[in-house]
Amino acid sequence: MTRDLATPRHDWTLAEVEALFEQPFMELVFTAAEVHRRTFDPSEVQLSRLLSIKTGGCAENCGYCSQSASFDTGLKAEKLMDTQAVLAEAMAAKAGGADRFCMGAAWRELKDRDTPKLAAMISGVKALGLETCATLGMLTADQARQLKEAGLDYYNHNLDTGPDYYADVVTTRTYQDRLDTLKHVRDAGMSTCCGGIVGMGEARRDRAGLLHALATLPAHPDSLPVNALVPVAGTPLGDRVKRPENEGGGEIDPIEFVRTVAVARIVCPRSMVRLSAGREAMSPEMQALCFLAGANSIFVGDRLLTTANPDADADTRLFARLDLRPMVTDRPRAVESAA
Repeated sequence: MTRDLATPRHDWTLAEVEALFEQPFMELVFTAAEVHRRTFDPSEVQLSRLLSIKTGGCAENCGYCSQSASFDTGLKAEKLMDTQAVLAEAMAAKAGGADRFCMGAAWRELKDRDTPKLAAMISGVKALGLETCATLGMLTADQARQLKEAGLDYYNHNLDTGPDYYADVVTTRTYQDRLDTLKHVRDAGMSTCCGGIVGMGEARRDRAGLLHALATLPAHPDSLPVNALVPVAGTPLGDRVKRPENEGGGEIDPIEFVRTVAVARIVCPRSMVRLSAGREAMSPEMQALCFLAGANSIFVGDRLLTTANPDADADTRLFARLDLRPMVTDRPRAVESAA
């Protein structure tokens, strides 16, 4: 019996995912576009805004990250932002058309002492009528429940890469640590945001390994960010990519990136596939191919956590050229306060 590709399945084998990567490019993108249209309107793109609420000083040694305390990248560590300042940023994001507001803190794990302040931020953003998302490092089961009670809709915790290449990227946290946090998030009733980074020197098999790991989770990620490495000077992976002798050995070929997006769409057919870091360096044509291959979410705003992102005018022009429009969710909006 022929499988319906638009129906999620969790029994993908690594060999099957690798075979998708090996398909002729045009056939692969065509299949991904068909799968995409079974669940989503191909003319709609979800807009999210990402804010670093606590920058720098992270105890992890992720080889791509400018915020790691292990590397000298010139980034100054900052304290957790004030709640009102975060809410002001959220209001500006909503005014700019964002549907979801994501808050990121450079921590290895969430500390219990910080949970009440984060809960206030989350409930305040939720009251504005925005979907809420946070990325705060590893969580315990109890912390996940507290964030859910505060109104957190999504929790981001990326796998980064495939399990076989993982040790080349980070050694201060195991793959299982990441899977455990995702389980706590699911058990608490929150949606998961989980993807990875490509262009870190990994092989195609490692990209297939990442997508296989995501596709065989007990529940597919509700959001699946596909990041292209932004090489930051002072980070091991950034410096390696920037070395002349490694030209072409790190940052990913644009067609291979589109191929990765297409495979992500096929193996996780109902996930929101987001073009995340690295979009500022992507041509309009490359982004158009990504949308054709099933990407249907982007970050807006001229900055992500610490890296550049296209500004609002650039995205407005892109949407006009491609006849795209912002996605409007059917969730209830917050009622205006009479106060």
